[in-house]
Amino acid sequence: MAVTPFIDGHNDFLLRLLREPERRDALWLEEGGEGHLDLPRMKKAGFAGGFFAIYIPSPEEPGAPDYQAMMDSPPYDLPLPQLIDAAGAQPTALAMAAHLMWMERAAKGALKICHTSADLRACMETGTIAAIMHMEGAEAIGPDLDALYAFHAMGLRSLGPVWSRPTVFGHGVPFRFPGDPDTGPGLTGAGKDLVKACNELKIMIDLSHLNEKGFDDVARLSDAPLVATHSNAHAVTPSTRNLTDRQLAMIRETGGMAGLNYATVFLRDDGRKLTDCGWDPVMRHLDHLVDKLGEDHVGFGSDFDGAELPDVIGDVTGVQALIGQMRERQYGEALIEKIARKNWISLLERTWGA
Repeated sequence: MAVTPFIDGHNDFLLRLLREPERRDALWLEEGGEGHLDLPRMKKAGFAGGFFAIYIPSPEEPGAPDYQAMMDSPPYDLPLPQLIDAAGAQPTALAMAAHLMWMERAAKGALKICHTSADLRACMETGTIAAIMHMEGAEAIGPDLDALYAFHAMGLRSLGPVWSRPTVFGHGVPFRFPGDPDTGPGLTGAGKDLVKACNELKIMIDLSHLNEKGFDDVARLSDAPLVATHSNAHAVTPSTRNLTDRQLAMIRETGGMAGLNYATVFLRDDGRKLTDCGWDPVMRHLDHLVDKLGEDHVGFGSDFDGAELPDVIGDVTGVQALIGQMRERQYGEALIEKIARKNWISLLERTWGA
């Protein structure tokens, strides 16, 4: 069967370039088998577009617990990293935005950073990979919001107010299992201003990582569809990072979307990172999202290069195997195309404007 093109709601490929800038040609342009993404594998896999995250790593702290080991043995409750201020975050954010712009140049027409819905549609028509500049956590935006306008001018079209640590705008959920997203206060005054400014600029607001009260604040304030780019179903896996059925209902009511996250810790019902879990947890989450959100409000949100994935997916080349599972489970071709790409296109048109 022919490859089904897809749009993906979240990846952390820019973090790989940030950590190894001297190797970026090899990491991006060569099919080296490292990580989950590179340009040759994306082309083969049908990667039609995706959200490329600008993410500010937390500094390593002496004596900090071994977070990875803790997540290997649920239950766990990881302490939240400290807030990073805009002055500390902006050089890293600028470097990552510059890496994305370099990727566009180095791809020589194979990838385009999309600023408008027209750009996105043109990419789909020509087979050009559509890149969307995204911020996972708004650390690089100060409370005066001046940097928001600067990054928007660079191409920023999607922003999550928080990763799983506090910002001047709000509070992220801790990595906790089992747990629920009701973990602290809502948006700050600056956070409410951020939502209004994003609406004015037509920057999509991403609710993944935001706690429940912050989610509710965005729902009250925003005039755009509610979107969680890479979050799963709390009813299936009770992680703080997953969406409750109440939140899914709110997303559906606004014509929003959720993107299926492939990270094993958010898929497995035991919350473990083990990757030998087969297709069952993946499809249980996808079935639940489709049931609660409806066919027009679900997409993919892999977390490529930012998480451990099920062995059956492995990397970007495994997405076609996921689509094959959808066919085996009687997902019709029309629904597959919606989940693979059409729902993301429609959502961005509703958010950015046609």
